[in-house]
Amino acid sequence: MGTPTEAPGHRSLADQLRGWDDERLTRLLLARPDLATPAPHDFGQLASRATVRVSLLRALDLLDRLELHVLDAVAVVGPATREEVLAVVHADEAAAGAALDRVVDLALAWWTPTGVRALSGVAEGLALAPTWAAVSGLLPPAAEAPAADEVPALLAQLSAPARALLDHVEGSGGQATSGASRLRVTTEEAATPAEELLARRLLVSRGGSAVVLPGQVGLALRGARTTRDPVDTVPPLATAERSPALVDRTAAGAAFETVRRVELLLDHWGTDPAPALRSGGLGVRDLKATARLLHVDEPTAALLVEVAGAAGLLAQRAGGDGNALWVPTDAFDAWSTQVTATRWAALARAWLTTPRAPALVGSRDEADKPRNALAPGLTSRTVTESRAMALAALHGLEDGTVLAAGTGVPSLVSRVRWLRPRRPAAREQELADALTEAASLGLVALGGLASYAALLVAGEDPGPVLDDLLPEPVDHVLVQADLTAVAPGPLESSLARRLQLLADVESRGGATTYRFTPASVRRALDVGWSAAEVHEFLGTISRTPVPQPLTYLVDDTVRTYGTVRLGHAEAFLRSDDEAALTTLVHHPKAGALGLRRIAPTVVVSDTPLDVLLPRLRELGAAPVVEAADGTVQVTRPDLLRARAPRERTTAVRSARQGAAAGAVVSAVRSGDRAGRVRTGGDAGSVGAAPASLTPSGALTALREAVEAGEAVLITYVDNQGTRSDRLVDPRSVEGGSLVAYDHRADDVRSFAVHRIHSVQAVPD
Repeated sequence: MGTPTEAPGHRSLADQLRGWDDERLTRLLLARPDLATPAPHDFGQLASRATVRVSLLRALDLLDRLELHVLDAVAVVGPATREEVLAVVHADEAAAGAALDRVVDLALAWWTPTGVRALSGVAEGLALAPTWAAVSGLLPPAAEAPAADEVPALLAQLSAPARALLDHVEGSGGQATSGASRLRVTTEEAATPAEELLARRLLVSRGGSAVVLPGQVGLALRGARTTRDPVDTVPPLATAERSPALVDRTAAGAAFETVRRVELLLDHWGTDPAPALRSGGLGVRDLKATARLLHVDEPTAALLVEVAGAAGLLAQRAGGDGNALWVPTDAFDAWSTQVTATRWAALARAWLTTPRAPALVGSRDEADKPRNALAPGLTSRTVTESRAMALAALHGLEDGTVLAAGTGVPSLVSRVRWLRPRRPAAREQELADALTEAASLGLVALGGLASYAALLVAGEDPGPVLDDLLPEPVDHVLVQADLTAVAPGPLESSLARRLQLLADVESRGGATTYRFTPASVRRALDVGWSAAEVHEFLGTISRTPVPQPLTYLVDDTVRTYGTVRLGHAEAFLRSDDEAALTTLVHHPKAGALGLRRIAPTVVVSDTPLDVLLPRLRELGAAPVVEAADGTVQVTRPDLLRARAPRERTTAVRSARQGAAAGAVVSAVRSGDRAGRVRTGGDAGSVGAAPASLTPSGALTALREAVEAGEAVLITYVDNQGTRSDRLVDPRSVEGGSLVAYDHRADDVRSFAVHRIHSVQAVPD
């Protein structure tokens, strides 16, 4: 992002920013978005915001160790020329030069007529970085510190204990406490090593008992360098050899399982949704039930739930009782029809860009309350960057190498600490969590980044590569005599859904086993399947002849299905089979149902229909609901859906941010230009000083500007009485309205002429 050309000196940071082109200013606003909200009025305000302490600290967080040391060198020796700064940095000159350009591009330093200089708050901000505090510490005022040419002579005057103490302070970060030593003492009065240093201003008081090492003293101790060791050495990653094909195959298997489990979960929640907590999260019991459903542990279940939410496939909606439920969104239906690779890419992109931290589920917050999945506060401002940096490090490995087992993750932590020295201590855990989650989702396997995941990280489409690694969907099963069916591979999505309606999943793996039971067959009958449709479906999907036991199972279930009919009395039971009713009435577990026989073929109950129906099925009956006209009601449970949140892809977000930054640059230039044209002149004419104009005077001045094709600065009073200066290019003046291009709004606007207070010319 740097511009290596050293610019001539500027009077101020605002002057330097004013001389930058739009592209460079846009890059600054994208890197430091807090400078653009709200849009500054001019370059003076933009420069002022860049020096605010909070904004400075955020910008310092973006620097790597080399860039921080280069900025420290600027703070120690600046204002200084480029050569003088690079001479004191213990690093390769080209790398240090690029780092210097970057800190200038981030408006952390600027070029004065005598050289580059750090912003006034940078020195204090640099001292807040404990991971690299061995640089210069807080810089004392120039009046209190010795001149650079005085330092060698002062060092030569020290006793051996005083020199040892000074070396210890320098090696400990440049800060110490004075203890019992006197802070104001002459060289003759100094009685201790600490007082020797204080008397010669080799240590300087910073208030209270705190003392610091002046920057020029530190330079002298380190041989005219800001550090003893090189600062451009990037920690290496501990690696091992691994076949890329093995990494791809292993990761692809995890990717396939991720898609399958998310689809299974959302299918289940479409008919049996999980209740949402009042806080907005998912309850602990529901998370455990989800883990059992998906046959995974709870952290993995939390990850899948969070990723589904981040991808816009899961959201809240109100249930029939008004309570919030977690249900699939309408985007899930479209997502489930896509090929597996496309579905996985949507989930992986959501995980890469979401600020939510699934690994925090189950931990406790500051109030000692457990954190729930999908809870609103389950976010981290650094987790997205940690994921990106972890995957970028793996992406940079040579082909055939992966992170070494045991030592790989610690080496990755060291690498990221070099890249972001000022980030919080939680970074180590975030990196470990990122690698664990990436492995669960199928981006990483065996310590290496899958080839298709590398495409995803680079912003390309991983679909074609992943498609080649995934097994081909199959359109058949092998039905067996023990009332099971084995799918020899991943079934086509539509086929899997229909089969899961007719049979229960007994085991999953390379081959999924389904089991047919009376309850599962009855489930298909409940949604309106007939016996003929069931037999036809089984015959179509089975590569083997349908075994006789399964045919008997279907026919027996159909024969008993609907023998007992249920209605409202609260509820009634009607059957032509008197013996069936007798069996139910006298069943030992039916006492609580309140069954009363009112006719040989009719039994009524005080139990509500929605409770009575499942209870009778538990007793072995197969009743169906009868409508008021005597017809049988067969309905599938309603599929619940929520409205999908608006999709905001990374590309869309980047485009919007770029457009917003560009608009701010235009607004700043417009405001800055407006501020420079407030000069004197005759009132009522173009070029006049700010003075009230009559409508006719404004019309005259504006028409002159239209004819001359010149830009003007107008003072405009809006409907709320707010006065503002607008730099505009007049296009036309008709019917009491000015139509002009507004530079700040970057659009053509209409202005009422009677609200224009003054008109001034804009010099070229």
